[in-house]
Amino acid sequence: MGHPGGRFNGPVVKPKNQKQTLLRIWSYLRQQKLGMLLATFLVIIGSLLGLIGPYLVGVITDEYILKLDVSGAIRMSIMLATIYTVYSLFTWLQFYVMIRVSQKTIRQLRQQLFAKLQNLPLSFFDKRKQGDLMSRMTNDIDNLNAALSQSVIQIISSFLTIIGTAFVLFYLNWMLAIVTLTVIPLIVWVTKQIIKRSSVNFVARQRDLGQLNGYIEETISNSDITTLFGKEKKTVAEFTEVNERLRTSAMRADIVSGFMGPINNFMNNFGTGLVIGVGAILAVKGDVTIGVIASVVVYTRQFFRPINQLSNLLNTFQSAIAGSERVFEILDEKEEVADKLDAKEKSRFNGDIQFEQVAFEYETGKPILRGIDFTARAGEVVAIVGPTGSGKTTIIQLLTRFYDTTGGRILLDGEPITHYKMANVRDHVGVVLQDTYLFSGTVRENIRFGKLDATDEEVEQAAKIACAHNFIKYLPQQYDTLLTSGGMNLSQGQRQLIAIARAVLEDPDILILDEATSSVDTMTELHIQKGLNNLMKGRTSFVIAHRLKTIENADTILVIKDGQILESGNHNSLMKKQGFYATLQNHLAME
Repeated sequence: MGHPGGRFNGPVVKPKNQKQTLLRIWSYLRQQKLGMLLATFLVIIGSLLGLIGPYLVGVITDEYILKLDVSGAIRMSIMLATIYTVYSLFTWLQFYVMIRVSQKTIRQLRQQLFAKLQNLPLSFFDKRKQGDLMSRMTNDIDNLNAALSQSVIQIISSFLTIIGTAFVLFYLNWMLAIVTLTVIPLIVWVTKQIIKRSSVNFVARQRDLGQLNGYIEETISNSDITTLFGKEKKTVAEFTEVNERLRTSAMRADIVSGFMGPINNFMNNFGTGLVIGVGAILAVKGDVTIGVIASVVVYTRQFFRPINQLSNLLNTFQSAIAGSERVFEILDEKEEVADKLDAKEKSRFNGDIQFEQVAFEYETGKPILRGIDFTARAGEVVAIVGPTGSGKTTIIQLLTRFYDTTGGRILLDGEPITHYKMANVRDHVGVVLQDTYLFSGTVRENIRFGKLDATDEEVEQAAKIACAHNFIKYLPQQYDTLLTSGGMNLSQGQRQLIAIARAVLEDPDILILDEATSSVDTMTELHIQKGLNNLMKGRTSFVIAHRLKTIENADTILVIKDGQILESGNHNSLMKKQGFYATLQNHLAME
């Protein structure tokens, strides 16, 4: 864990393109045409009903209350109550329909984001924190969901209400209408100033939230290391720093946006006061009736309410836009190199592999491999040894096409590996890593991950070949024993044996063992090695090992140093050379 002060600090990032982001959000919404049309229809009917109510207030005042017509007033009041009841029902239906639309939209977006993450190259994940990616999948999408489900309908309703109310105000009394409209420019200007300042802070808040989630995920995943080195206080201090940064950016966003409500309420009351004052003067002069003033006052409140709602909704949208930009940033990432149009597929591979002057660099100008040349014939075992950072694992990643070469080429059965479909190659390559990962689920489900349509009998046969059956039969529910995430309720050796069984079930043509026995004791290693020997029979195998004793029987041993093949040959020939490999063997013998 690096120090957060160096890793998380950065300038406040402004929204890249709010207009473009809104258009992309709309491109998802318009796919729900039926729901959007129904919601819009309900909004139109609801808005019309909302406009009738205040007008009836004026009619009741002039025609019934001032004329002391009690029965007429009661009759009209019942009509008014009925209209507002139906208005409330339509309002509820609007939100019901829009919530369904927003949930379908968010489901689609979340599905696309998850699918995108499955198709991004390893280089993308090398540069990203898992917690930040999780924050984009959850928090950022949830912010957009809140905006869509609550805000879209309110925006449409607000615009319709504003336009309809303005029309009715001019119909009732043009002077009072102009008085009402005089406050609008001031509200628009204040809203614009607040949004200009708050949008930057909302983006910063989402960024800091993602960084906090990343730090939490990293800390929890490595809690044993933190405890082992006694760095609990340091970790808490670093978390406090990251948490404080989030508090600051969130407080700035909320405080600036929080001005919107009080200022708009003041404008609302100020505008209503102007209308009442001017209306009173006109009433005294006999230019307007009391009922009209009553209607205009209600319409004025109704006119300013959607303006206030729009101002507050813009804050919600600022947060949603900030989150959406982070989601779209992932969706716009380049996926793995696409297959060639004429890419081939094979049902089985012989396993003949040839590296021809292969070069590779993760970053331009920083070569990792230089001129790697070797041949592995079908069924042979090729061991790769060398110091840490020499490029051993990179060779394996090129073979599985996690990355493609930046120079030279790799041949598989005499054809460049890029001439085959990427998925086809990976379907026929089995990998057993040093730190294998088991998913939450049963032992049987974890083994079946190698072949999803395998029968129970095939799963158990694979476990027997991998020498895993002997310990599985003593588990509480045997093959139906539930494993925790990562298989942490099993030992490292048991997890490795299940990984080997998974590879056996996959029945690969090419096998890769990346330091598969380096983390276990000698006795467990014997069991694992027996399972590996069964697995390697008849397959082209690549073995990366720190324990040189485990590779003495390999057909070819490649000694890698500084991204180049220093030596190659079998164990005996390399020992006779008395070169780097012999030095490694002699050094281990003296330990």
